[in-house]
Amino acid sequence: MKTVCPEIECDLLVIGTGMAGMAAALFAAQRGIDTVQVGMTGELNFASGLLDLLGMHPVAKAQIWSDPWEGIAQLIHDQPDHPYARIGVDTIRAAMETFIGFLNTAALPYRCHAHQNAQVITPVGTLKTTYARPESMAWIDRALANRPPCLLVDFPGLRGFSAHQIKAVLHERWPDLRTARLPFPGLTGELQTERMARRLETPVARAQLADAIRPQLGDARGVGLPAVLGIARTQLVFTELQQALDVPVFEIPTMLPAVTGLRLRECFERQLPQMGVRARYQQKILPTPSLAGDCFILKAGGELPEVQVRARAIVLASGRFFGQGLHADRHAIRETIFNLPVHQPADRSQWHRKELFHDEGHPIHQAGLCIDTQFRPVDAQGRCVYPNLFAAGSILAHQDWIRQKCGSGLAIASAYAAVQACQAVLGQTPQAATA
Repeated sequence: MKTVCPEIECDLLVIGTGMAGMAAALFAAQRGIDTVQVGMTGELNFASGLLDLLGMHPVAKAQIWSDPWEGIAQLIHDQPDHPYARIGVDTIRAAMETFIGFLNTAALPYRCHAHQNAQVITPVGTLKTTYARPESMAWIDRALANRPPCLLVDFPGLRGFSAHQIKAVLHERWPDLRTARLPFPGLTGELQTERMARRLETPVARAQLADAIRPQLGDARGVGLPAVLGIARTQLVFTELQQALDVPVFEIPTMLPAVTGLRLRECFERQLPQMGVRARYQQKILPTPSLAGDCFILKAGGELPEVQVRARAIVLASGRFFGQGLHADRHAIRETIFNLPVHQPADRSQWHRKELFHDEGHPIHQAGLCIDTQFRPVDAQGRCVYPNLFAAGSILAHQDWIRQKCGSGLAIASAYAAVQACQAVLGQTPQAATA
């Protein structure tokens, strides 16, 4: 017997729960758009938690930009097909300010400089350029400039994070570093960052950690720890540990999947439903949607449909290959839900260059959906495929977000632009976004 799925109606369906999908749902909710969001939330677990805006351009010259806005202006001039060129600097700036403002009010504060990228320490001790980073990492700027004596702490059983290695790599840049390896309170054996972070959300574990670090301080004027200072209560853990040690504390990102991405995921999962977003976070949109007049009809679920969604408009933020928004076989790359045209090299033999680390990257990294000025996917002739379907995030063509170090900025700004355009199509009066 055929199962009839319950149906829900909405003005906007956001497909995807990565950075672009969460940003699109946020911006839509702030504008009072009736929104449903569908997607599997595992992708954000692999986010670094850093909000890169633009770090490198052109990639062939490996040019690093200290001012990301100057870099974006140059990128727009050099690559008019890049999604940033479709958005414009003012809209990118508004998107980032709105997004960071939301995080600050949601007890997950981020810090950035108006016209300057920052640097954070990576798990292997190198420095990474980023735009906005969690407040718990912000002291690194001052430390790298002043190079005070500091203590780096790691824990036996935590793989991929060595205070000794970080010290060795940073020695010339920051010579006055010491290390300590301490047992983690309440946990033994192989350590997982999520368990460590949740453990530190208990007062007993925080007190035990502070008691273990305190005898190691000596003349240290700061303490660096792996990024495990809580998930839902990070600000509390961070603040209380600093108070207990009476010196600044800073987090260093760990290998992925990381607590820093999980913090963002759980923040959105808590806040968006409170803002009116009807979220189905452990379901996916199944292929072969249909049209009923001006509305899309789509089914969501696991392997089998569990609900039918009738939506007046859609923001497609399903990601690239990892997010399964794109799929590659031995012949071509295809978009997995609507079978939209995908910009790609004419032949598979052209997907990759012969040199693995070619200066200009591999052409496959520029594959994706071409869009018009309203962020609607277009065909090979530049014609809009659906007037009420918009796209955002890494699924967009003509960008290489990994090498350009613009992943979060691209996701957030394109989601902002797509929601703006969607609001016009829905015929709603534009509202000022509220954090």
